[in-house]
Amino acid sequence: MRSDGCRLHSRSMARLLHRAGLMCPANRVWALSLAVVLTASSCASVAAVTNLSEESCRISFARRLSVVLTQEGEQPEIADALAGKTLSTLTTYRLGPRPFTIAAPSGTDYRFFINRTGADCVLTLYGRRKGFVSYTNNLSYIATEILPHCTCAE
Repeated sequence: MRSDGCRLHSRSMARLLHRAGLMCPANRVWALSLAVVLTASSCASVAAVTNLSEESCRISFARRLSVVLTQEGEQPEIADALAGKTLSTLTTYRLGPRPFTIAAPSGTDYRFFINRTGADCVLTLYGRRKGFVSYTNNLSYIATEILPHCTCAE
């Protein structure tokens, strides 16, 4: 399952390639190389953790999520509580492979997704919003954490 941002990004890359080819045929190779690199680096498959019921995965998920939230400025106690609540929600409702948002008491909303990279599950923070200020980075991402002991599927 590809994210909507990936589809939009792919269309943008196709337009870039087309324009470069119209302006100068010599730019086609350069534009094609750039399009491939940008598309590969920014389009991630969204996955779901499949073994959150296992203790080792639950602990790993909660710790890594708490680390990311703490690095973003949340108090450690709040980050731990948010990680626990998120874990509970994901195991109770089994929402499948999709991005999820965490609303912190600080007024910041954090947007995450799980990505499968080889054999690893990766927790990825790609956006945050506080009030009317929003920041999204779906090219290099804001933060990533590998989830040891977890398995995931697209």
